[in-house]
Amino acid sequence: MVKTADELALMRVSGRLLASVFEMIDGLALAGMSTLEVNDRVERFITHDLSARPASKGQYGFAYVLNSSINAVVCHGVPDAADVIRDGDIVNFDITLEKNGFIADSSKTYMVGAVASGAQRLVRVAQEAMWKGIAQVRPGARLGDIGAAIERHAKANGYSVVREYCGHGIGREMHEAPDVLHFGRPGTGAMLREGMTFTIEPMINQGTHRVSTAEDGWTVLTDDGKLSAQFEHTVAVTPTGVEVLTLRKDEKTTH
Repeated sequence: MVKTADELALMRVSGRLLASVFEMIDGLALAGMSTLEVNDRVERFITHDLSARPASKGQYGFAYVLNSSINAVVCHGVPDAADVIRDGDIVNFDITLEKNGFIADSSKTYMVGAVASGAQRLVRVAQEAMWKGIAQVRPGARLGDIGAAIERHAKANGYSVVREYCGHGIGREMHEAPDVLHFGRPGTGAMLREGMTFTIEPMINQGTHRVSTAEDGWTVLTDDGKLSAQFEHTVAVTPTGVEVLTLRKDEKTTH
């Protein structure tokens, strides 16, 4: 759970490489592409261009390198040649990458073409909620501080927080201790210590927080069919606060 300076240096490498994957996706014309096409582009980029390993492929029996979650899909959407991204969609890509034995995990919700104002607002608030959580990270803070900040921002904007899925410790394994809930009470939960690395990845719904898993055993959908949006970063606790290991170039001027 707590990483050495050398381990953190390797995690920074994985994080920078994963950020570059999203920067590559930023340049794609997503409308009209299938989620399987995006998956295959990402796999080639990770393996060929970055000489890294897509850590999700084969994990828990999953056959692809990313999750692709469109509109009312909350998470764990399965890439499919028949699943075509259309103008007006919002789509989350959740991607993991391993380099030198250490894994980074990140996700971003893309707004494709002319997206309705309500969907735009949800995506913006979901991203803000993630950053509200990240801002709580420092030595001596509690895990509950992160969840409380996320939940407070979501609820203040009329949205709900998915409770069944959470952030997690990460390093040599994709899922390590601790669990990082996206709801909770300030001052509760485990204390954060320098060198801890974990993900913060709130899933924010327009309507109910309740979700169900589809018959494929992977795809998670909102129970009411309303939209869901998610953002995720891998972070490290520093002596004075937080370092976002998967920070993208477009975020460096704003965070």
